[in-house]
Amino acid sequence: MFFLWPQYLWLLVALPLLPLLYLWLLRRRGKPAVRYSSLGVVRAAVAGTHWRRHVPPALVLLACSVLLVAAARPAAQVTLPWARATIMLSIDVSLSMRVTDVKPTRLVAAQDAAKLFLRDLPRNIEVGLVTFAGSSQIAQRATLDRALLVEAINGFQMQMGTAVGSSIVQCLAELFPDHGIDVGDMVFGSKRQGRSLDDRAKPPPKQIEPVAPGSYNSAAIILLSDGRRTTGIDTLVAAKMAADRGVRIYVVGLGTVDGEAFSAEGMPMYLRLDEPTLREVARMTGGEYHHADTAERLRSVYETLGSRLQVQTRETELAGPLALIAALLAGAAAVLSLIWFRRIA
Repeated sequence: MFFLWPQYLWLLVALPLLPLLYLWLLRRRGKPAVRYSSLGVVRAAVAGTHWRRHVPPALVLLACSVLLVAAARPAAQVTLPWARATIMLSIDVSLSMRVTDVKPTRLVAAQDAAKLFLRDLPRNIEVGLVTFAGSSQIAQRATLDRALLVEAINGFQMQMGTAVGSSIVQCLAELFPDHGIDVGDMVFGSKRQGRSLDDRAKPPPKQIEPVAPGSYNSAAIILLSDGRRTTGIDTLVAAKMAADRGVRIYVVGLGTVDGEAFSAEGMPMYLRLDEPTLREVARMTGGEYHHADTAERLRSVYETLGSRLQVQTRETELAGPLALIAALLAGAAAVLSLIWFRRIA
């Protein structure tokens, strides 16, 4: 625990004065009682209930103590249920995903791990699905319907190219529909031909005030890739867009780091994982990077991410709860005083 305004803790030094003030008031109240009343009658009246008179003041003293601690604004790292509402799964479907170094193939292993992740994820968290190769596509908009997501995962179609950055921007466009993010405009320019009516209806790009990386608690992106960017938006430019919006990206690198590149149907296809860039994406956005070189390792990574995303440790200020406790203590003191003495004192 730590305090945001520790200087207010000096007020606790005044607390011992309150019991002294209370004793002084008791002595002052006792003098008229001796002068004008029979001491025997007083003793008989308070017999068996002497301790009650001290309970309300003790509660008030405790309430003041708690309130002074609250004034210093204590804060602590508290583990809370995961508050995010949406997870975007972005999965590489480039032709290199048909390689069998991860059994039975990289693509099948990725499909199985994604379905296992969905099975174990809490049902109240929406999940969206983006696939990417030479371009990025929305395979399934964010939904609570796990059956629709499994159907979309089973329907993956592989293509040429690897547009890692475009997939990140596509996820951001889904998470922030009012920001006017357009993947096509970023790749081909805003004056491209053949725009649909839906594209023309999109709002212009919104100017945002950058926030702290990882501070957006309503969504996250899980990105799986087995290669390196060959087309589309620059990966680190896309990561900067996510970081400015506070969205964490959890990156899973699939396959081997030492693979070679070869030509397939006239286009280069990389089997070498671009780990430095993927690690930088995770670092920039406050996420994590995991490498999976086997199907078992990939399933383990997804299980880890699933459990990690369900709870989070957050810096939480405790001044509000402490102030509430102080109010309850003061209220209890007033109620007991009314019940026992028919007055608030």
